[in-house]
Formats: sequence, C-alpha cells, structure tokens
Amino acid sequence: MEILTTGEMEQADRLAIAGGVSGFALMLRAGQAVANAAADLAEKGPILVVAGCGNNGGDGFVAATELAARGYEVSLILLGERDSLKGDAALAAKGWKGPVLPCDLSALGSPALIIDALFGAGLNRPVKGDALATIEAIMANGAPVLSIDLPSGINGTTGAVMGAAIRATETVTFFRKKPAHLLLPGRIHCGRVRVADIGIADTVLDEIWPVTFENTPDYWQGAFPAPHIDGHKYARGHAVVVSGHLTSTGAARLSARGALRAGAGLVTVLSPDDALGANAAALTAVMVRRMNGAAGFAEVLADRRLNACVIGPGAGIGQETRALVSTVLAAGRALVLDADALTSFADTPDRLFETIRQSGSSDIILTPHEGEFHRLFSEMSNKHPLRSKLERVRNAARRAGAVVLLKGADTVVASPDGRATIAANAPPWLATAGSGDVLSGIIGGLLAQSVAAFEAACMGVWMHGETGREAGPGLIAEDLPEVLPAVLRRLYDRFEIDY
Repeated sequence: MEILTTGEMEQADRLAIAGGVSGFALMLRAGQAVANAAADLAEKGPILVVAGCGNNGGDGFVAATELAARGYEVSLILLGERDSLKGDAALAAKGWKGPVLPCDLSALGSPALIIDALFGAGLNRPVKGDALATIEAIMANGAPVLSIDLPSGINGTTGAVMGAAIRATETVTFFRKKPAHLLLPGRIHCGRVRVADIGIADTVLDEIWPVTFENTPDYWQGAFPAPHIDGHKYARGHAVVVSGHLTSTGAARLSARGALRAGAGLVTVLSPDDALGANAAALTAVMVRRMNGAAGFAEVLADRRLNACVIGPGAGIGQETRALVSTVLAAGRALVLDADALTSFADTPDRLFETIRQSGSSDIILTPHEGEFHRLFSEMSNKHPLRSKLERVRNAARRAGAVVLLKGADTVVASPDGRATIAANAPPWLATAGSGDVLSGIIGGLLAQSVAAFEAACMGVWMHGETGREAGPGLIAEDLPEVLPAVLRRLYDRFEIDY
C-alpha cells in the first residue's frame, strides 16, 4: 500500500476536490469515520472531543455532531477561539449544537473516551503553551484516546515527537497512511491505525506517483521467486557467503543457512584455511570451500554460476575485507554488504561508493544498523531528532549508488531511484545477536534466485520480521532459518502458489 507524505495527501485532497468532491464532503466523511471508530472504542459513557482550530478540529466537530445524534453524551473543548475557525472547519462547527467549552483543563472530567482533534499530520513545530498543557492533561487523564489522522504532537513526515505527543489507543487516518504511522516513535504513539475511505478515488495516485510504500507482500508479490515444477537447484542460483577466520565463523554460517532456507539452490561458505575445519564440521546442506584472500576469491568467482555473494558477517575489519569487496564488485555479482564489510570502509566511504558505481551493477545492497550507517553516512546520521529516517536512507541510497537497508523496528529500504519501503512487522525479540546475519543471508538467497536488489531487500526484511513472530519470545538467531519454511508456506498460500 502506498504511503503519502503530508504534501502528497494535500495534493490528493486537491485532486479529489477538482474532481467534483467538495472539501466539506471529505470532512463530513472523515468525521463520520471517526465517530464509527469512537463507537467501537466506547460503547457507552461520555465522550470528550478536544479540538483545535484547523481542519483536524473540523473533523472533531463533525464526529461530535454524529456521536450526539447517535445518543452519546458528548462534550467539546476548543483550543482557541470559535471565531478563528475558517472554511470547512467553520462549517463543521455550525453543525455542532452543543456548547463549545473553553480550554479549561480541569474540565476534562472522567470520560469513557477522549477524541484528539488538536493537530493533524502537518504539525511541523514544537508544541508549546496551551497546546502543550492540553496534551499533557489528556495523557494524565488516563482515558482511552482516539486520535484523528495522527496523535497530536507527532510530525507526520518524520514520526518525531514535537515536544510532547498524545499516546493514542487508536488512530483514524484517511485514504492512505503517512510516514509517521510507521516510523518510530510515531508508530508507538498511534496505537492501532485504521485507514478510512472518505471518497478520494485511487485514480488520484496516477498523478501523485507516490514512491513510498508499506513493506508488505502485496507490494512485492509480482517479484516473488516461486520455483517451477520442472526446475532444479542450479536454476535457483548459487549463493556464497564469505567466512571470517577461526574465532569468528558463526555469523557466516547463520547467514548461509538463511540463504539456503530462503530458496537458493546451492549455498557455499568460502572459508580461509584456519576456519575450514570448524565450518565443515558445523555445516551439512551448506557446502564449504577453501578460499584465501582476494586472489582466491577471484578464482572462485571465475565460475559464473556463483551469482550472489554475502560479505560482512564475521568477515573481519580491515584491508583484507576491503580487497574481498573490491574483488566481488569487479566480478559483477549480486552482493549484500553487511557488518564488517561496511565498517571496513568507515574511513573511506567514498572509495566504496565509487567502486560500486564503477562496477555498473544494480544488484548491490548495503544493510547497516544505525551505528554502521553513521560510519558510512555521517552527514546523514540521526543526530537531529527531527530528521526523517526515510529521507536519510533515500539520500544514502543515492549517494552510494546502491540499495540501502537501515535496520531497526521500522526498517527502511531505499533505492537510488527514490523508491522506499517502511516495515512495521518486526517483533522486539529480533534484537538478538546474529539476527542481522540471518537477514543478510535471506536477502542473499533471494538475490541468487535473480530477484532484483530492491525487491530482494524488501522481501528479506518482511520475511525476517515474520520469522521472528513465528519463533516468538526467547528466540535466538539459530531459530530463524528453521521457522522460515512456515513463513514461506503462508506466502505460498497467500499468493495461491501450489506446493
């Protein structure tokens, strides 16, 4: 599903109005959707609407009017003067026949539900004064909160808290989600998110051309690599994972097993001499092959059937790893660079990016966490709390000339062409040692099956999140490849693929 920036949502509204739907009609439908959600959250008891003076407040007036007509006891507090309401919000206020109470925080009382209609997705400055006090009073009240569009105090573009923000039980948004519904910390403040149809036709997207999407199977279904009944293992590609030396071999094995479970026909761990015995003793379906240094790597890659590589998990930091990366880039293979492979270029990131561009390959993926991202893209790091993770990753992908995947609970994947996805399915127990190594392997296994880099990264992130859910609390990284078949079966069922 498309994700719209606040500017794109404003454009969607304008296009709908230009197509013959009045702005007030959109507001009426939005308010009615809010009333429906409120009725679900509070079957009985008083409801308090706390409205601002913009269109978000107008939605609140409509919701209050609708709920009162259904027999609910409704009160409405306005943060501001009624005379300051303009346009559709003023029309909505005329429909409300009850009193408009001043912003007296002692009057919040003990409602069954508070409807937060203070600010919408367009908030771009810190809340202060009465607005800040109101948000804090709502949070101190303890009643469930239904937010309209976004919890007040959340920046719709970045998901940042603008000084203080509502922590909603549920949020009703309209037409499409906004970045802040998925990016942290905004997603935490939203609670459950309900997307309401308010009469904006999907055809407006043909003119908006959104390039941000929620990372779900619906987005990449067409690229999913289902094997053919007459296929064979060589048709499903051969992934190679580069192992580090004897004391750091486990990460490569985790990655290799992830690649094999993700569907690569063959997977080989390339091992230096001192680690050969350890890797061979621990692996069965994954093959092990001796490889020493960049020259040995070049010999291995002379076999064109080895079509995808993973370098980084446990590889070691320094010149040796940099040489391996340069070798595989020169060989033109699909490539996942993670962990030590990224840190090895921390002092000379432009050297890596230039080598990527010279390779001419479009199937290269960088998979940093925040620390590694900062080392490679220090000018795009998250030192400023209001900087959008989405835009940071987009800018990094353009600079690197590669797909960039910034890991986290709200993993963002971006392509140099501007496309990006945000994932929201990762459980907290994925934050464990080795989890990222398995992710790199899953993506490498998809690349081996000739999935394009951007789609492979998106698929890998979603599948990784679902394996975490499947394994459940207490998981360790070794569990993830073992539960991946259950996730794949669900995908096959969803896509109606025979197996």
